[in-house]
Amino acid sequence: MSQREWSLIDIPSLEGKVVVVTGGNGGLGYEAVNVFAKRGAKVILASRSVERGQEAHAKLTNETPSADVEVMELDLGDLESVHNFAHAFQQKYDRLDILLNNAGVMTTPYGTTKDGFEQQLGINHLGHFALTGLLFDTIKKTPDARIVNISSNAHRQGEIDFDNLMFEGGNGYTPMKAYAQSKLANLLFTYQLQRKIEEAGLSVKVEAAHPGIANTNLTRHIEDKPLFKVVGPLLGFMTQDSFNGALPGIRAATDSSVAGGEYFGPSGFQEFKGDPVVVEPITKAYDVMDADLLWKKSEELTGVTFNV
Repeated sequence: MSQREWSLIDIPSLEGKVVVVTGGNGGLGYEAVNVFAKRGAKVILASRSVERGQEAHAKLTNETPSADVEVMELDLGDLESVHNFAHAFQQKYDRLDILLNNAGVMTTPYGTTKDGFEQQLGINHLGHFALTGLLFDTIKKTPDARIVNISSNAHRQGEIDFDNLMFEGGNGYTPMKAYAQSKLANLLFTYQLQRKIEEAGLSVKVEAAHPGIANTNLTRHIEDKPLFKVVGPLLGFMTQDSFNGALPGIRAATDSSVAGGEYFGPSGFQEFKGDPVVVEPITKAYDVMDADLLWKKSEELTGVTFNV
């Protein structure tokens, strides 16, 4: 696809479409829910906290009374919650046009999910892997459905360490190392799923996107660090607000000219901010052997397989 200009006015009507946005209660996810709802979609605002989800819902409907938004509980750090969400969704809906895998945590202290996974890989990758797999039967029967995984520029520092994938007991753990690994995993998952879909001849497209440096609450775990206090004030020149940070994911989800397996990010210097355009990840994001091994490991850990 060409690097043609794109803006919100290019988004077609989403009337009759069903959309799921994980982490839809705040930041990039909230902005995406708002845009999709304004275009007429039925939007499922998936949130770990129902209370925060309801607060976001009230804000959305106050701004756009016609917004058709439903809050559903989803804790990506708890596979039981992921199964419950998928079951509840499929009881009510027989189509899923857009799945925006947006929720995530960033540079957290070492910790584990309810299932014992290192929490950044567990939430950012494994939770979304399981969710996508559980919803895939509904996705693949929806004409021209789309899956969008939100990655990060931090994937460029990522390494998938299959010998120490979970940093057991904090062994070798640093917050950024684990975050970068999870964001590289998002891309390996994106391209591997797209390959499987193409082999099966399905119409589903899988995309990835990153927000550049967006001003969201994900930085809360590093704001008290000495280095952040020094460089933080300078970041204002390089960052963009959460609305603009959400645009690469929104474009990936709605642009009719998108080809399967494209990656969107800001157009500016170092992809920090700017208009949403097609960008290139690091070469290792396309590594088929790593992607295949990560896929098998993800199936083993989550117990979820894809009916592609």
